[in-house]
Amino acid sequence: MSEIKTIAVVGAGTMGNGIAQISAQMGAKVILRDIKDEFVERGIANIDRFLQKGVDKGKLSAEQKDEVMGRISGTTDMGALAEADFVIEAVIEDLDLKKSVYGELDEVTRPEVILATNTSSMSITEIAAATKRPDKVVGMHFFNPVPLMRLVEIIRGFSTSDETVAITAELSQRMGKETVEVKVDSPGFVVNRLMMPHMIEAVKLLEEGVASIEDIDKAVKLGLNYPMGPFELMDFSGIDIFKFVADYFYKELNKEQKWVAPLTLKNQVRAGLLGRKTGKGWYDYSK
Repeated sequence: MSEIKTIAVVGAGTMGNGIAQISAQMGAKVILRDIKDEFVERGIANIDRFLQKGVDKGKLSAEQKDEVMGRISGTTDMGALAEADFVIEAVIEDLDLKKSVYGELDEVTRPEVILATNTSSMSITEIAAATKRPDKVVGMHFFNPVPLMRLVEIIRGFSTSDETVAITAELSQRMGKETVEVKVDSPGFVVNRLMMPHMIEAVKLLEEGVASIEDIDKAVKLGLNYPMGPFELMDFSGIDIFKFVADYFYKELNKEQKWVAPLTLKNQVRAGLLGRKTGKGWYDYSK
């Protein structure tokens, strides 16, 4: 693993900047790339704010924070990723966009470099098909917020090699994460495959008038000992993301009715009530 000294992260959003942060904290040089300077600058500023909270709480020193920030550089130039020893892609969940990115990465990076995708649901095999190195393409699914959530799902595509899986697992552990191996490239992998029926059923309970949003969340937190209720979690991650995943599951998993997004969920997205990022979702955060 000593040969992985430089990690490139493609996408500076919430997931990407979190991945960049933990990569720098483990001692790697990090190149954070996005399509606009403002996106890159925002991502680096978010890392700075997160680490400053750690300084304020006495969890790390100002000098340690400066060392971590000093390992991170930003760019909009895909060519700058040529020096990367490992790449983690964290762009939005758009399959065509991801395949386009992987086509570029395949040309820019050295042939032996592993290309890992942070997709939460999409086919690793189809993403890998955009490259000439499908054996070196792997799923590396982090959870939000990345610096705090301990799990990484490592997903095999059809052609992903044992060596690629082993290297990715070891790198994840160096980042302080626990890993599970997803042996079959099935939509949603493990966590989302289990979580989505839970979310869909919560919305159906609301539609049927069985209980209020607040009481459904309260029941799940106190009865199942979950840290967040389903509506809180949808607001935290983005309601539109949950609808997208439901639609993707419906398409990819034999069009089973259990994956159909409830009307209330569709209307939330249509109305632009997308959760904390807009200030309004299942809960109103603008008050």
